[in-house]
Parts: sequence; C-alpha cells; structure tokens
Amino acid sequence: MYETLSSFAQTWGLGFFVLMFLVAVVYALWPSNGEKFRAAAHQPLIDKDPSDD
Repeated sequence: MYETLSSFAQTWGLGFFVLMFLVAVVYALWPSNGEKFRAAAHQPLIDKDPSDD
C-alpha cells in the first residue's frame, strides 16, 4: 500500500508541480502583465513622504 501511494505521489506530484511552474512562467511572461511588474519593480524607488497622505 505504501509503495503504491508513494509511486502515485511521485509520478503525479511531479507532473502537478511542473504544471504549476509552467503556469507561473506563462503568467510572469504574459505581455499584458508587463506594466504591472514594471510598476512593482519601481515602487521602492518612489520618493514619497508618508506624511503627505
């Protein structure tokens, strides 16, 4: 029983994580997400005084 579950988890678990990795890569490289990521990358560089709010 343990060997069966272990084999199932190794086979399908690997496939699941490869699929999730590919989804994350596609999301990160999708052209319409580029501006969001650019804005997030420059966010720490914005010089804004917290007392201005």
